[in-house]
Amino acid sequence: MLFSEVMNNIEVKNGEAIVDVNADWMQGRAIFGGLQTAIALKVMRGLVPEVPIRSLQTTFIAPPSSNHIEAKAIILRQGKSATHVEAKLMDGDNVLAIVIGVFGMGRTSQVERVPEMAPVKCEKPRNYRYFPGKSPTFLQFFSARWLQGGMPFSAKADPNLVVEVDMPGENQSSEYHVVAVADFIPPIALSYLSAPCQGSSLTWMLEFLTDEITDMPVSGWRVDAEMVAGADGYTNQSVMLWGPGGKPMALSRQTMVVFG
Repeated sequence: MLFSEVMNNIEVKNGEAIVDVNADWMQGRAIFGGLQTAIALKVMRGLVPEVPIRSLQTTFIAPPSSNHIEAKAIILRQGKSATHVEAKLMDGDNVLAIVIGVFGMGRTSQVERVPEMAPVKCEKPRNYRYFPGKSPTFLQFFSARWLQGGMPFSAKADPNLVVEVDMPGENQSSEYHVVAVADFIPPIALSYLSAPCQGSSLTWMLEFLTDEITDMPVSGWRVDAEMVAGADGYTNQSVMLWGPGGKPMALSRQTMVVFG
């Protein structure tokens, strides 16, 4: 199933949904984090259907024991312009993830600053390929080209990474695609290593920089990432996500763990 097919098949009623996620969207033992957060956002939309999303805060707690998960959302507070919503992904009695979404209407302001995407020189981009049986299965739905930084397990100690990302087969962007592309890249720490090992996200903060996020091609996106710090098996990674033509889309910050 394509990403859009998975999202379109989720039926939300009163902020709740039952979702069957097949093995194609796994990331090791867990469901791809971008899909988990997108599912949480989808059930939130059952309660806040029209207000633009401004930020998502996800805590990844446990991998599922099956592909059958339950998603529930509740409104924590609804003010004049901002609404805070909590969503939980459950596997029976076990909590898989907790997501807090903040939705807010636009307002008049004198403050405006639009980031500009810096050019990156790369004569020979390196394709990041999906290898059945070796790569996380969700990677088959993405196409990526490394412009700067090391590939996973290349023993290249470069804290910066720039990657062009497409989602082949996806026709037009949605806020859910923004979530998926923002979480595509692996932990930069994996490029410091010479042998395969596992890595995963513990927490993830995603801030949306625009409410104009639909009806764009899901190709030609760019992820600019930096591993800000790393020690004791934990790393802190920041991402700037650019849409087609260098449009600023989102800021991301993740606390990650690397088992190697």
